[in-house]
Amino acid sequence: MNVLVTGGAGFIGSNFVRYLLKTHADVRVVNLDKLTYAGNLDSLTDVSGDSRHSFVRGDITDSRLVDSILHEHRIDGILNFAAESHVDRSILEPDVFVATNVMGTHNLLFLAREHKLSRFLQVSTDEVYGSLGARGKFHEDTPLAPNSPYSAAKASADLLCRAYFRTFDFPVIVTRSSNNYGPCQFPEKLIPLMTINALEGRPLPVYGDGKHVRDWLHVEDHCRAIDLIFREGKPGEIYNIGGGCEKRNIDVVRHILKILNKSDSLVRFVKERPGHDRRYAMDITRLRTELNWRPAVDFDEGLRRTVRWYVENQSWWKRVVTGEYLKMYDRIYGSKG
Repeated sequence: MNVLVTGGAGFIGSNFVRYLLKTHADVRVVNLDKLTYAGNLDSLTDVSGDSRHSFVRGDITDSRLVDSILHEHRIDGILNFAAESHVDRSILEPDVFVATNVMGTHNLLFLAREHKLSRFLQVSTDEVYGSLGARGKFHEDTPLAPNSPYSAAKASADLLCRAYFRTFDFPVIVTRSSNNYGPCQFPEKLIPLMTINALEGRPLPVYGDGKHVRDWLHVEDHCRAIDLIFREGKPGEIYNIGGGCEKRNIDVVRHILKILNKSDSLVRFVKERPGHDRRYAMDITRLRTELNWRPAVDFDEGLRRTVRWYVENQSWWKRVVTGEYLKMYDRIYGSKG
């Protein structure tokens, strides 16, 4: 099978590329990534010599490039991980998110249909559902209610996928996952941000009262689920993927500090982010009953492994935490507190 993985130099995408090559001897991966701030080829050094992996630098909005890849590599299916994904950045630069997440997805869908591909999987997010109260979980039929430019752009892409299935009978599947964590995650996300700041003795900025709840999913479990859904899922369906592990942000931060033997005094509560969703939780009944999938990585063990990865791979993140990242960090957190 020849697959196009877009965004394959990013956090989840790079982990998925490694998973595919390790798990399936018959797969060939073309990895298309624009290498923006969050794309990092250092995350793929362990597969750089694998002849089944081809990297192409480029943009999913580039019709000519995508068309040539689909033709030259005889692609059978697409897994679209490519996206602008940080909520804070979407508040500052919403147009960038619309261009990549909406127009880029449409370009992929249009060309995939033109080439009669057998499968298209759109990697989405639980944030398209909006925010939950103290109880309940998101189901696949929960109405979409995005509250940030990022989640609105992802919801728009999901609706395009639905339209391509309904209108053209094109075999699209959408997955929506809860918050991922694991190795190679860009430092602007909660767990790597807090880990790196703690390692450097810097303040740990926590929004609001820190009691926002997220359902945590290890990236290895996410990769297993996506691979299974891509191969065995039903076209036209949406599959929620969750870790069944609800944690308050402040508790995750304190857990990281405990692992690193650092003081809670590093925590700094900062001004609330606009449109900050209070709680996410995923109902994964469809995935569990139809495809017999369950998360396997325990959060405590997964978090220890993740923190240890950042401790042992400081050269990876020190090359990332420079220049443009620091400017954006200052824009996001510099005036808060």
